[in-house]
Amino acid sequence: MSSFYVHPTAIIDDNVTIGDGTKIWHFAHICSGARLGSGCIFGQNTMVANDVVIGSNVKVQNNVAIYTGTTIEDDVFLGPSCVLTNVTNPRSQVKRHSLYETTLIRRGTTVGANATIVCGITLGRYSFIAAGAVVARDVPDYGFVMGVPGRLHGWMSRHGHLLKFDAAGRATCPESGFLYQLTDGAVRCLTLDEEAPLPQELSQGAVKYDDFKAPA
Repeated sequence: MSSFYVHPTAIIDDNVTIGDGTKIWHFAHICSGARLGSGCIFGQNTMVANDVVIGSNVKVQNNVAIYTGTTIEDDVFLGPSCVLTNVTNPRSQVKRHSLYETTLIRRGTTVGANATIVCGITLGRYSFIAAGAVVARDVPDYGFVMGVPGRLHGWMSRHGHLLKFDAAGRATCPESGFLYQLTDGAVRCLTLDEEAPLPQELSQGAVKYDDFKAPA
């Protein structure tokens, strides 16, 4: 019995690795050489190209294509219809199949719906790319990027809340209570190592985002 689920309309090429508990839905296509971790979800009309490596617990929403040259770590969320690329200067008349550029999406990153990630960059751990943004440069860990072109507009906690730092460069996530430190333009979590899993009691959301906002 298979330890993963593939919808009857999906196409899985030869030489593909799929981890336990992963679900691949309607009209998806997983190409040869792709390696998918455990507990992932690939929504309707998604595509994973040859030799792409994807970690565990990755959520890929409808209409997302992940091209060769992309590496995605654990716990990444790719929103509906977001766009990834692998050639900076594509021309139909010029074949550049041996020149695909690499894109690294680090652990815990969120890419919002309809955002575009230009190839050859790294999205840092737990970075947050707003819906519709166009990102063409590296994003630091916990960086919050929005706009066209995408610019750094602040820092997001591991639970997806905008961090407000005090004069000492300290901020607390309103949902988890985790403490963060901003030093020389870099943010790190002081409460939990970036590679550690969330405690079970903090891995299930129970309060709506707007309920965390301070009263006007």
